[in-house]
Amino acid sequence: MSTQSHSRPLSRPSLPLVLLAGLLVILWLAGGASRDSAAGQVIVRGAAWAALIMGLLLCRPAFSAARPVWLLLGSMVALALLQLVPLPPDVWQALPGREPFVEAMDITGQAQPWRPWAIVPGGARNAAESLIVPVTTLYLATALNRTERRWLMPVLLSLIGASMLVGLLQFSGVVLNNPFINDTAGEVSGSFANRNHFALFMAFGCLIAPIWAFSHGHGWNWRIAVACGLVPLFVLTILATGSRAGLLLGVSALGIGLLLARDGLKALFDKAARWVLPAIIAGVVAMLAVLVLLSIVADRAIAISRIVEMDPGQDMRSRGLPTVIEMIGTYFPVGSGLGGFDPLFRMHEPFGLLKPTYFNHAHNDFLEILLDAGVPGLLLLLAAVGWWGWASLRAWRGPARRAGGLARLGSAMIFLVLVASVVDYPARTPMIMAVLAMAAVWLATGPDEERDRIGNAADYPSRRSALPRKR
Repeated sequence: MSTQSHSRPLSRPSLPLVLLAGLLVILWLAGGASRDSAAGQVIVRGAAWAALIMGLLLCRPAFSAARPVWLLLGSMVALALLQLVPLPPDVWQALPGREPFVEAMDITGQAQPWRPWAIVPGGARNAAESLIVPVTTLYLATALNRTERRWLMPVLLSLIGASMLVGLLQFSGVVLNNPFINDTAGEVSGSFANRNHFALFMAFGCLIAPIWAFSHGHGWNWRIAVACGLVPLFVLTILATGSRAGLLLGVSALGIGLLLARDGLKALFDKAARWVLPAIIAGVVAMLAVLVLLSIVADRAIAISRIVEMDPGQDMRSRGLPTVIEMIGTYFPVGSGLGGFDPLFRMHEPFGLLKPTYFNHAHNDFLEILLDAGVPGLLLLLAAVGWWGWASLRAWRGPARRAGGLARLGSAMIFLVLVASVVDYPARTPMIMAVLAMAAVWLATGPDEERDRIGNAADYPSRRSALPRKR
């Protein structure tokens, strides 16, 4: 009996998918730092501009498929650009918190110039330029068809696995100096400059691996074996990072990942006794608990050790919080301007907080957005979180099979970023920006895949060229 009728031809990846995959690889290599002085920023933004220009010329995205995401991201770009528009001296001086700069100019006897809303224009300019990464990612992701959006899962999972291998090498003592990011020697941070961002990336792996493994039909397959091997490694890598927030993210991701995979697990053990599936889940949890315990005994669970040894009085997050809140009140309601936290914090920093290292961010992105952008930033933040909540409710209420779990996966990934942003600033890193944009597309388009009418340049030209022309 011939098997040809059962085989499915491999479809050629479209141009948007190739461009997006290539951009993600470059982001993995050079997009793990948020600092504007990192060498990788030039490479990352150059690659994003090149991919966007090619996409504009050759791809047809479906803007309506992710209209809320486009509106939110467009508003972010508009707000960043608006902060760079020069204002008349009288208007600028009337903004709260500008008095010290006005007095400095008065002492020198110079005339007050036109100035932009942002007190640190260079920081606002860098913030606006950084948004090219999520804009390009969103453009290319909305140019993908339903199948190709699913292909992003193994692409992203591969990059997470590669970053995990780098982290494990660092943990073993191998010194890996990435010239494109400002990483710290001896710290387990993978392809990132910040171990908290790396731990978040590993948590993404705990989410993606189960749904990738259990959403491709019934029966055992190689994907399940790979996922079962990757998830424990992701968990152990999170422990090795020393990230205390990463522990919470890892546990949350693991629980949500198992929840996302429950339909596939039920289908896999459909004919088995009822006790088999709960017993296997309990065994997996017990195995992970044993691995964690062994890591603690071997003094390898650095994240847990940092929790035990943590001194709240020495934590700059808690010590700097009163100053950050005071700064918010000083510049409210218009804000101080995007990207200016570092120099402005040094102005307001009390002597008791002075130390050899500097406080580069508020380590609470919600507060920093309020400080930088004031009421406009707060409204935009509330709109973004509100859309996420509404879309998530819609995705989790509907049947998972309609979107193959992509919408729920996107919802969970955004949730992890929101949780991580309470104590850090992951969404300022180019790699996390791109992942966040992809997750938003998954969430926006997942429940309505049956209405998807997306076309792309690699799709429709080849189909048209295959049709015979009338002569």
